[in-house]
Amino acid sequence: MSMSSFYLVDYGYPCTRGLLPPYRGERYHAQEYRGQGRQPRSPEELFNYRHSSLRMTIERCFGVLKNRFPILKLMPPYKPSRQRLIVIACCTIHNYIRKWNLPDELFNIWEIMDPMELERVNESSGIEGTSSNDNLTRLFDEGAVEMTMSRNRIRDRMWVHHHN
Repeated sequence: MSMSSFYLVDYGYPCTRGLLPPYRGERYHAQEYRGQGRQPRSPEELFNYRHSSLRMTIERCFGVLKNRFPILKLMPPYKPSRQRLIVIACCTIHNYIRKWNLPDELFNIWEIMDPMELERVNESSGIEGTSSNDNLTRLFDEGAVEMTMSRNRIRDRMWVHHHN
């Protein structure tokens, strides 16, 4: 995986090669930014706000996929290579539906879902990753340094564009 591609992860993961977590100790969840005067006040808060927004979009997509294709909720004990093909097939069918603008009630339902409700549903369906990763230790290798620098560059560019 190149440094131009990475997994968007939550606080339970370390900032290391290929993993892009939010900044710790800063506001994160979208509801924390609702209302007057609650805009991001620092580059880290802006990064976290956008990280959270993107993560909610990804969670909505997984929610739609899991509801449309129940096999994804509890994958049978197939070999990983077969599981991979099942996921690809489900995504392909989903993209076909989206491309040809076929009625997509599931997507409409998930699109209007309140962020708090979305988090509750996703936590109960196993999308959230923190609980199983609380005991991960921070990795201090060159990959961690590289990813931290990449995250900081992304943060700085966001902040500059935010003020222009």
